[in-house]
Amino acid sequence: MPTRITDPSDPRVHDYVGLTDVALRRRTEPERGLYIAESEKVIRRALAAGHRPRSYLMAERWLTDLGDLVADAEQDGTPVLVADHDVIESFTGFHLHRGALASMQRPALRSVAEVVADARRVLVIEDVVDHTNVGAVFRSAAALGMDAVLVTPRCADPLYRRAIRVSMGTVFQVPWTRIDPWPAGIDLLRESGFTVAALALSDDAVGLDVLAADPPKRLALVLGTEGDGLGRRTIEGADVLVTIPMAGGVDSLNVAAAGAVAAWALRVDSPPRA
Repeated sequence: MPTRITDPSDPRVHDYVGLTDVALRRRTEPERGLYIAESEKVIRRALAAGHRPRSYLMAERWLTDLGDLVADAEQDGTPVLVADHDVIESFTGFHLHRGALASMQRPALRSVAEVVADARRVLVIEDVVDHTNVGAVFRSAAALGMDAVLVTPRCADPLYRRAIRVSMGTVFQVPWTRIDPWPAGIDLLRESGFTVAALALSDDAVGLDVLAADPPKRLALVLGTEGDGLGRRTIEGADVLVTIPMAGGVDSLNVAAAGAVAAWALRVDSPPRA
């Protein structure tokens, strides 16, 4: 049976305390071995990916809409916590309006070799610290047929709550892991048969349309951080530099937008129709 929570200091809701963005930036969720999934769609995608719930938290009205999850939780012994909206808001720090929250056990990261073993198109996100951009890159990667995503050591956590929400849960669909060390990891990609293309503004860069006209069989496309772009060593280590031809006096796009354009142009197969 669901457990009603009336006291925000109840230890059973410890995982959910202080879920505001400011609070979460100070919390080391990876070290605690958990992440927070928000909304029915995201929770279901996490479960479909095989991730294990530690507990659920929801307002009472959602017990019916999420009845199958509640029933499974009762069978598995996973706590289902129920509270009034004002109580939930008092300890999470935000208004719960997307149905439910789940505290999920963070899975162990796979090796780079395992993640890219069968991949033809890989996105590498270098040092992108904005969680919204990371989530948007994952959503584009899923929609446009990227086979895997690699994130560098200083890149924001794809399982941060905002990144998951912006990605619409696609962080659970696209295989990903951290590539460490970086940019030394470029050699690992090259040894695995990838041509490494760095998206960068450079006088010796080729246009994206040129690369797309005769793309390599296996391609790893590196996207740079929001402000400074790619690091010097990354640019020097790449096999080819690529730029997106632009008009209107614009010299660059937001990293998520640039990644979407490049992913579409370099896709192996046309994405299926909705």
